[in-house]
Amino acid sequence: MNQKIVLLVLSLGTLMAAVDTTIVLLALPTITDCLHTNLFSSIWVLLAYLIVLAVLSTQAGRIGDLIGRGKIYNFGFILFTLASALAGISPNVCLLISFRVIQAIGGALLTSNSYAIIADVFPPNSRGKAYGITALGWNVGALLGIVLGGVLTTFFGWRFIFYINVPIGIISVILGIREIRDSRVVKNKLDITGSVILGVSLALISVGSMMIAGIGVDIMDVVEIILGVALLPIFVINESKVQSPIINLKLFKIRLLSFSLLASLFQGIGALSITFLLIMYLQGVRGLTPLQSSLLLTPGYVVASVLAPFMGRIADRGRPGLLAGIGLLFIFASLMLYYFILTPSTPYFTILGITAITGIGSAMFWPSNATAVMFSAPKEYYGSVSGVSRTLGSIGTTLSYVMSITVATLVIPRQVAFEIFLGTNVLDGDVSNAFVNGLHFAFMISAIIIIIATLFSVLGGSTNVKRSY
Repeated sequence: MNQKIVLLVLSLGTLMAAVDTTIVLLALPTITDCLHTNLFSSIWVLLAYLIVLAVLSTQAGRIGDLIGRGKIYNFGFILFTLASALAGISPNVCLLISFRVIQAIGGALLTSNSYAIIADVFPPNSRGKAYGITALGWNVGALLGIVLGGVLTTFFGWRFIFYINVPIGIISVILGIREIRDSRVVKNKLDITGSVILGVSLALISVGSMMIAGIGVDIMDVVEIILGVALLPIFVINESKVQSPIINLKLFKIRLLSFSLLASLFQGIGALSITFLLIMYLQGVRGLTPLQSSLLLTPGYVVASVLAPFMGRIADRGRPGLLAGIGLLFIFASLMLYYFILTPSTPYFTILGITAITGIGSAMFWPSNATAVMFSAPKEYYGSVSGVSRTLGSIGTTLSYVMSITVATLVIPRQVAFEIFLGTNVLDGDVSNAFVNGLHFAFMISAIIIIIATLFSVLGGSTNVKRSY
């Protein structure tokens, strides 16, 4: 296999799947008008994708272990590309949501196996650089999706946020089929019972959380979340008894692996909320258009993208958990700056400077965390561990969205929160000041979450991976 071409295909797959977690965000008002629907229905164009990714990623990684990671990855790319084309021609919102579900299934197959394929193709002492290129794709891709969605919707129309995937997907599928081969296949059965229990649990928790953020606290949504949480111990019991579990619970006795995965979850919740909160600030308080606000956030993404491969090479030298923890401290610093500095009239260049600090932290965290996770995983569980990592990333994105909307609705009406989130309303006067104070509270919550992520990362960071090469 040509390592450079494999890395290119993996990078494109991870980036595209991540971009589509948020690319529809700024297009939702246009989609609502063009398809003659309402905002509550069209918001599921975004939420359905996030939920399916969260539910399927772990299972998709395990399927890659059993059937062949190359086969599953390439099939995922075909499914993702086809669903993108169908989403672009959707005549109504119901079909659009359906095609987004299929697109998310393809995205889960892509992202859940990418880490594992890198671990198959690259030797241990050069994986950090590869993860620096691909692992950052999820976080940066989710953020870049907002920018790309704004540009394409403004200048070409909302359907092009899906059409753009088609030519990239066709080229990637051709290269993937030619270059990505299956490594050793694990001769075990798929844990169907465990897959169903985990899938139902994550779906109940995700849907319940989304509905509470969207329409407020309702007894049925609370019951859904409680049932989802209650199923998790049942899943653990099942996994401890079956011969071929989706997730081998013994793996979590590995300190570096378990702490790094927990760090990834809390980083996703705390760091991605920064983007959602800033968009609400720039559009609702400063009156910027969706395109203007997304472009203002671009420098932070650029910093993260440029530095990530370099940080990945540093992670290869040893103690990736510690390096990831330092990156989290940069993200924590940016959150505290927003907490103390952000006002209704903060200069834009100040915001640009803080986004650059966030970008540095992300560039340090993602390749280092991915190196720590995959170094710890036994080869026969590469796909499963990669899937768990992606599941936690999807859950982090979902909870970031829920937290941002929920905190906003503590200060302003829920409908107004959605409107400024989508750039269709601007606050003024005392309401604007109150909303900024509410954002300060949200930034502090995110900062606390990032500190928790830092503790997990540093606790696992005592392992020096270089000594084991």
